[in-house]
Amino acid sequence: MTPRIPGNDYTVLDPPALGSPWTPRLRVSVVVPAYGNQAKLDLTLAGLAVQTYPDDLIEVIVVDNGSRPPLRLPDIRPGNTRLLLCPTPGRAVARNTGLAAATGDVIHWMDSDVVPEREEVEAHMRWHHLAPYLSVTSYLRFTTAPLPDPSEVAEAEDLAKFFEPAESHAWIESLVERTDGLTRTRRAFSIHIGGATSVGARLFERAGPMDPEMILGQDTEMGYRLAQAGAVFIPDPEARAYHLGPSMRMRDAESISRVSHPLVADRVPVYQWLRKHPTRRWKVPLMEVVVDAADASSDDVRATVDAVLAGTLTDLSVLVTGPWDEIAPELRAPLTDPHLDLALLRAHYGHEGRVRLVSGPSDAVAPFRLRLPPGWAPGEDTLARILTLARERNLGLVSVLLDESAEGITAARLERTEAFARAALLVSGDEGKAGDRDDDLDAVVDEIFGTFWTDGETYGFSRGSEAGPLLSVRAAYRARVEAQAEVERLTKEVERVRGQVAKWREEARRWRRTAVDYRREIGSLRRQIATLRRTRRRRGLRSLRRIKVLARGLTRPFNPKNS
Repeated sequence: MTPRIPGNDYTVLDPPALGSPWTPRLRVSVVVPAYGNQAKLDLTLAGLAVQTYPDDLIEVIVVDNGSRPPLRLPDIRPGNTRLLLCPTPGRAVARNTGLAAATGDVIHWMDSDVVPEREEVEAHMRWHHLAPYLSVTSYLRFTTAPLPDPSEVAEAEDLAKFFEPAESHAWIESLVERTDGLTRTRRAFSIHIGGATSVGARLFERAGPMDPEMILGQDTEMGYRLAQAGAVFIPDPEARAYHLGPSMRMRDAESISRVSHPLVADRVPVYQWLRKHPTRRWKVPLMEVVVDAADASSDDVRATVDAVLAGTLTDLSVLVTGPWDEIAPELRAPLTDPHLDLALLRAHYGHEGRVRLVSGPSDAVAPFRLRLPPGWAPGEDTLARILTLARERNLGLVSVLLDESAEGITAARLERTEAFARAALLVSGDEGKAGDRDDDLDAVVDEIFGTFWTDGETYGFSRGSEAGPLLSVRAAYRARVEAQAEVERLTKEVERVRGQVAKWREEARRWRRTAVDYRREIGSLRRQIATLRRTRRRRGLRSLRRIKVLARGLTRPFNPKNS
């Protein structure tokens, strides 16, 4: 049974230790696009010639991308090495040429200026024997050391003596460290690099080849599509190789970003930090909304689609599915046209850029797909809220109960593309065929990503016939302006009240200081009074004693002798 890896937590797998006994059986095609620099290519092939993985399971395809003079295969190389010519310039085109010619169960990208350690291919392939939907990346070190001879590379047990000191791939290693080895991130695909990454060939069958329009950033875009095809991404620190010289980004990061960011932003929706414009359309939307119009009235479909287009989530496209190829204009009796509702929808949305009328599955790679039953209208912020729920909890499926009757339930479904793609791989692998029941897929999605049920009322769904009027863009703008004005007015009022409160507090502090001064004066007066009382008492006592003395003298008998 194929292992069911939850999210990107590949730690459930237990690969054999390097050098331990195990039985390799998968073939690997190492695709090496090259342009010039024969000396570095010779070192790459010398490193591949002495791999610990069985030589009869390795094929190497070198693609000469128009070098002048043409490249040649050196004497020191793997036994099954081919040289293909691809005169059309571009790394993506060269890699696609090698990909088309590859026969292996695993495709291993390797740049022509990368020299692998002896165990590099084995380190990759031990993982691929455990699951068919993995992408494994080596740890590269970037060296500026003088180039050794190919024979020295072929004889060396450890390449460090030639290429150290060297610089690590700091950005990737930092991402790996921050996310517990990529087990806690939805951006694991970012480590897909063409320099030294291997991918199960079955994933390329689903994801497709590299995009030749990507003059830069093609590795990231390819990694994103592999993720949507169900890939699990593994950084293996025991898969080691040396990059001869600094990378392009190390040499000029600012210029690389200036060129790659617009290309990546248009095709990788999860890089929201690159999509700063609030309303513009992108080649690959963040969400794809699917509404089935085959057996629905045009009014119901319009209620749903129009509500979607009027929502706060603008990074989306709408697919209205139906037998569009069967529609032919009825010119004599249009009201009796059996496909009248579809014809009305075509007339209504035929020139709406965000709506596509399709008869089959979409070829887009949006990370989320929302399936909405016609006749149900999401609220203005409904789609954004459901998307937030799915992203914050990393859910593979969010089901929204809209109605329940004797005939069954009506629900909307927000599906994470990569979750259902991996589930399809697992169901196909377990049962030996594709296309099993949807509830089987849902069960697998629940196991590897998680699912969640909620109710439509909580998230603002209503029947299309009961939904209120849609707010126009200008009305929304005016409402926002009025709200901002009210916020500014209330902010000023709050500041005024705060100023008044501050004034009252200052007055209260003055009153408290005055009261303290009064208490001090009262205390001083009380002490003075007490002192006066004590003084008066002492004086009174002395006067009393004198009076008593005089009184005693007056009361004595008269003695002439004393007179």
